[in-house]
Amino acid sequence: MKTMILSTDDLRTIVQAVGLDALMDHLIKRLLEAFQSFDPVQTVVPLRAGFQYAEPQPGLIEWMPVMRAGEAVALKIVGYHPGNPRRHALPTILSTISAYDPANGHLIGLADATFLTALRTGAASAIASRFLAAEKASILGLIGAGAQAVTQLHALTREFELKKVLVYDADPAISDSFLERVAFLGLDIKPIGASELPHLVTTSDIICTATSVERGAGPVFQDGATKPWLHVNAVGADFPNKTEIPRSFLERSLVCPDFPEQARQEGECQYLAPAQIGPSLVEVVQQPEQFAWARQTTTVFDSTGWALEDHVALEMMLDYAAELKLGTPLQIETTSIDPYNPYQFVAETPRSAAVNGHHLFLSDGVESVTHLARRL
Repeated sequence: MKTMILSTDDLRTIVQAVGLDALMDHLIKRLLEAFQSFDPVQTVVPLRAGFQYAEPQPGLIEWMPVMRAGEAVALKIVGYHPGNPRRHALPTILSTISAYDPANGHLIGLADATFLTALRTGAASAIASRFLAAEKASILGLIGAGAQAVTQLHALTREFELKKVLVYDADPAISDSFLERVAFLGLDIKPIGASELPHLVTTSDIICTATSVERGAGPVFQDGATKPWLHVNAVGADFPNKTEIPRSFLERSLVCPDFPEQARQEGECQYLAPAQIGPSLVEVVQQPEQFAWARQTTTVFDSTGWALEDHVALEMMLDYAAELKLGTPLQIETTSIDPYNPYQFVAETPRSAAVNGHHLFLSDGVESVTHLARRL
């Protein structure tokens, strides 16, 4: 009954052994297979929920569950705090993910999901772009140059031959540092200022918006002349009244949410009538011939984050860990010989223990634990 813990060192070793490109390719493949086989009867994905607050800093902590009936349950806990990079030199998103055995509730695995969230968000946009963007798309516009923009760009390079990348961020320093963060891709990347943002919109074949725009402060670009086939991956919306895309652009485009019920509450879809919302990404993936025409018109992937994607990413990393013999199995749950006695595990404790330099011989269960507390 041990839990497999994947540490940061384990994830680093996996990436170094597999390679970033191969890892992204593998995740795109596994996500695509999960979308193609998705059955809402067999895979239950409830709406995420959590706590939003203004103090001590604006942010939220939320949970994203998913269950494959009779097979597995996963739960991701997400902290979203847009002030983190500036105040604490931490990512905006900090996250962990756990997996459980539905047969008995046992915690199977636990891992960081900060890296996995960025990775799977990029992979999902790559899949959406494969089915909705022009096949020969070569000019990418990035609005928002933070952490999510790195994996958005990386994932899209695995699907398209990008000849030019225009990048804008409200903070010019972040735009400039983006060049170094994605230098491994060897692309022609041009940071631009606010005055050039209309040019980005006009010339791009694909746009990815991944911003921390405040609620009610959007959109992050103005609607205007675009290429007839412009596809937008809208990644940043994650609160009610927080959107990135102009409503007029949404209304004239095919809008495909990752998770329709969630997108109507906190995605770009929250400002659209039900009849204005197009098929989900799963529907597009499962019926590609029915939506092939969309490549010739403006489209939006409303990416609010789907727990199924997190589960797929975790399973992939657990598989790599098993193959490479990584991870640390820990006994976290207090199981014991007698399932009816919650104190039994105390009596099963090793006969000696060293705590803060005090070496004690434990003799009789609870009394020895009390004695230990008094000594310390």
